[in-house]
Amino acid sequence: MRTWDSDSEVEEEEDRSPLLGEQDVAQGNIQYRIPDKVPACCSARYNLAVLALFGFFMLYALRVNLSVALVDMVNSTSSQQVNSSASVCPDHSASPQVPRNTTGKKYDWDADTQGWILCSFFFGYILTQIPGGHIAGRFGGKLLLGFGILGTAIFTLLTPLAADLGAGYLIAVRALEGFGEGVTFPAMHAMWSSWAPPLERSRLLSLSYAGCQLGTVVSLPVSGLICYYLDWIYVFYIFGALGVVWFILWFFLVSDTPQSHRTISDSEKEYILSTLKHELSKDTDVPICAILKSMPLWAIVVAHFSYNWTFYTLLTLLPTYMKEILRFNVQENGFLSALPYFGCWLCMIITGYVADLMREKFNFSTVAVRKIFNTFGMVGPAVFLLAAGYTGCNYTLAVVFLTLSTTIGGFSMSGYNINHLDIAPS
Repeated sequence: MRTWDSDSEVEEEEDRSPLLGEQDVAQGNIQYRIPDKVPACCSARYNLAVLALFGFFMLYALRVNLSVALVDMVNSTSSQQVNSSASVCPDHSASPQVPRNTTGKKYDWDADTQGWILCSFFFGYILTQIPGGHIAGRFGGKLLLGFGILGTAIFTLLTPLAADLGAGYLIAVRALEGFGEGVTFPAMHAMWSSWAPPLERSRLLSLSYAGCQLGTVVSLPVSGLICYYLDWIYVFYIFGALGVVWFILWFFLVSDTPQSHRTISDSEKEYILSTLKHELSKDTDVPICAILKSMPLWAIVVAHFSYNWTFYTLLTLLPTYMKEILRFNVQENGFLSALPYFGCWLCMIITGYVADLMREKFNFSTVAVRKIFNTFGMVGPAVFLLAAGYTGCNYTLAVVFLTLSTTIGGFSMSGYNINHLDIAPS
């Protein structure tokens, strides 16, 4: 059995040694025993990860479906009158002309109005990030996350009505959707602080947040198909209804902590609580001054800001780029816009397991793993996104570079995105 003389030595040793390989752990003058690792299959923590995956699937499906639907909601002539680049790339004359539904109402919104509609979501989204984290920390994240997505689903169901009333109403509804979604990531982080053992943190969070990419991958082409064969209004009705169904499952099957879970096994509960025992603080006072002076915190802020700048720009405007510049129709648009996020989803799942493996089996320190994955996840996307700007009308190369850029960004999910819990687990 190992012993240590100071808390700093405890932290360093636990960071570099496989925690699960040590059955007896000492912290200061206190010794406790970590139970054997509980298998992932059918466990409560992985059930939470799967439900969270579907929750973030719905979160992003509700967020991005407008990007494709808007292509079909707007008169093409309204867009092209103010878009001097529309004639740069020729039409796809070889594309098969399939009969499609064209009964949906069209709106005469120019490019500026469309831009306000697409970006209005983030007006509400930015307002609830910090309050959401504070509320989740004090009262738990289950209901906060659940009602955040439920509210977004309800406002999605109201989107066709808002569009019919006018662009201003649609902008307001989208801002309210963002207001609801803003609390979801802080709420999920608060829940994982009570559920994720340190050496499973990368894979559990990567699995749950992979729902973001999966929701994008599915909703973009499905929205295109719905617009093509039904009507754009059904994009909002179908995804809004699915969001309500998810909330019902989340409400009855999930708990804020292992202690309050009704069906968790005693062995899994003991395993989770033991591995987190030395990390969770009972102090509820938030050290605001210390937080603002923390350089690791500001490093995360800069990394998060940099990644989100390109990620959300592409997420919001890629379907418009596919239509107005590369001249793909609404059906092709949905599938091609989804390709980058399919690659990112795969990358997140794989790198999450690799990151935990590097810590658990090969004794990489936490900080080394986070820096390695964050470097790949930042530099790679920048290179390929810059290259995409020089492809001109080479459709294949443009799609390939955009796909590679977003795919490699999946590395950063095991970098900055999990580092929040590393530096402030409670």
